[in-house]
Amino acid sequence: MGPTVRASFAAAEVLAICLAFGCTKRSEAGLGTEDASRTGTRVSLALNWVPEPEFGGFYAARETGAYRRQGFDVDIRGGGAGVPVIQMVATGRADFGTVGGDELVTARGRGADVVAVFATFQKSPQGIMTHASRHLANLSEVFESGTVAIEPGLPYAAYLKTLFPWEGAQVVPYDGGVARFLADPNFSQQCYVTSEPIAAKRQGGDPQVFLIADAGYDPYTTVVVSRRELVIQKPEMVTAFVAATAEGWRHYLADPRPTNDLIARINPSMDAPMLEAAAEAQKPLVETEATKREGLGTMAAERWETLARQLADLKVIESAPPSSELFVRVNRR
Repeated sequence: MGPTVRASFAAAEVLAICLAFGCTKRSEAGLGTEDASRTGTRVSLALNWVPEPEFGGFYAARETGAYRRQGFDVDIRGGGAGVPVIQMVATGRADFGTVGGDELVTARGRGADVVAVFATFQKSPQGIMTHASRHLANLSEVFESGTVAIEPGLPYAAYLKTLFPWEGAQVVPYDGGVARFLADPNFSQQCYVTSEPIAAKRQGGDPQVFLIADAGYDPYTTVVVSRRELVIQKPEMVTAFVAATAEGWRHYLADPRPTNDLIARINPSMDAPMLEAAAEAQKPLVETEATKREGLGTMAAERWETLARQLADLKVIESAPPSSELFVRVNRR
């Protein structure tokens, strides 16, 4: 499947006022093209990848009526490689979008005025997939021998390089798919737990995945972002959208099959067994002890601060922005 702009605490304060005193669940006039009292205010959500289970809760929110009950008619726009979601949201071409947490921090460092309002994956699904037959114990051993395929320029790759000497393994660019993995028992590659390992296993492979999060680099993933201006000016609209999104994810986690049927029609490259396996693999990364306490999509300032410091240390950004510039707390229940 990056000069820092200082943001005020205004977004969080306005949302707090909204939550404390109660706000209408309908968006204010001017956001979309429709009147919410009739057919639902048109709101756009730009995805950063093609329709897959990692977006299941958004589609479930639309199909089960969660968005409609909050007054929205949501246009979910499937993405793909290179789709500029941050730019789309920052310039108002999309009201909301999904990005990786490190992408958001990098974009903020470059002046994009966007903030996170919901974090789907509490633990990053990004990992390194190797062969179980090699009997490796950890990520460090992956880089001691064989071949490792990683997309050049990824922040987590730079992070791993600071932890482990890449002297024993041959590191090559990742080119997608699992063909090379299946053909070479000493080949390892980057992966999402919801994708390549499932594909490799179905084709007779023996994938073993080491999550990069377990090595200390753990950005929130499939993060919903919006323009800070929109969050400040229309907090009740953002609150309603986030609440509906959380409801959709609760539906999807409880029973992904109806939504998976829809995703299969939109994205026929994934069949029912693969969709089921992906939904099962991602569930413990979306629903955690933190979300059980605080609600799906929850975010912590400490997590954002740690990520920002890591990216600054890696020279991806010039300096680490405070967490108040990166996210706002919104009621998700």
